[in-house]
Amino acid sequence: MFGARRSAAATDLALVVVRAALAWVFFVYGAQKLFGWFHGQGLDETARFMEDVIGSPGRFWAVLGGIIEFGGAIALVLGFGARIAGLALFGDMVVAMIRVTWKTGLHQPTPPGYELNVALAALALVIVLMGAGRYSVDYLIERSLLGTREGSAP
Repeated sequence: MFGARRSAAATDLALVVVRAALAWVFFVYGAQKLFGWFHGQGLDETARFMEDVIGSPGRFWAVLGGIIEFGGAIALVLGFGARIAGLALFGDMVVAMIRVTWKTGLHQPTPPGYELNVALAALALVIVLMGAGRYSVDYLIERSLLGTREGSAP
């Protein structure tokens, strides 16, 4: 119960959980920005918001943020290019924290503070540092390229 050692299977399962949680959140965020799904503002309103908080050109920042979030979610759920997706999502959350939620502070109810940004950035950084794990397209590609057998260390 208090041991620091972990099994490879537990680590890989934990990475699936982290990837799935991040994918779920960022899929919704990206879809809100790009398509207006899930009660989102859509691209035009997001572009106006981005223009106010980041600057011109707002549409560029809206599209970039939407692609990072929506595309990053898809990449994470598949475990394809997970480290790159994690790095992009980490950067996305740092920018959101600095430009949008920092002035509100931590743990503020309305508008929300930057606590969610911190949590999402930290989870994205886990993927950057650890990779997607064995249950991923990245692992299948690595195995194919390196010719490693199942069960051998990647």
